[in-house]
Parts: sequence; structure tokens; C-alpha cells
Amino acid sequence: MTNDLPLGMFDSGVGGLTVLREVMAQLPGESTVYFGDTARVPYGSKSRDVIVRFSLEIGQFLVQEKVKMIVVACNTASAFALPALSAKFDLPIVGVIAPGAQAALDATTSSASA
Repeated sequence: MTNDLPLGMFDSGVGGLTVLREVMAQLPGESTVYFGDTARVPYGSKSRDVIVRFSLEIGQFLVQEKVKMIVVACNTASAFALPALSAKFDLPIVGVIAPGAQAALDATTSSASA
């Protein structure tokens, strides 16, 4: 990303700070806006509809902060809300499940490839 807008990131609490720390290490020139939804944590016990609603509310906040993309650093929100976020907001939206799964696949060798 080359423009000066910040990266937006959210989690249902503080766990996403580990993702933020890695983003800051890998992209030291990027500014960030982080939203930790500690008022409504944990998301894991909430319904899909509630998680999508919370995620869209936070996405709207991040868009108002003029972010260039949104990183959903919450596993539960990544699992349930990515399609709704992508449909509503015209900017890149990424979650943490697919990249984490890909990294695990890349690091694993199977007996079929041996």
C-alpha cells in the first residue's frame, strides 16, 4: 500500500494486539487505527447475527477514520463477518483465518510429498 491512510484493525478484545504488533514489525512505515471491543468481549458466545452487526458497526467506525483497509484480527469475526464487511465497504478487508491456515499449510510437509 502506498498511500498515507492508516490500516484499520479490530478484535473483540486485546488478542488482536499480537496481530497489530506483527503488522507494525513487518510494515514499520504504516500507521494504524486499532479498535479493541472490550465492552462486548467475548464474541465466541454471541450469535452469528450479533457478530456481523458488531463487525459492521466497527467497520463503519474505521471507515470514518479514513482507513485504507480493514484487518479483522478476531477469529470469530473473521469466520462470520468477512462477507458482510466486504459487501458493505469498498476497501480491502482481510481476516486472520485464511492467512493463518495458509501459513500452517506452507510449514507442513505431508507424507504424500515425501
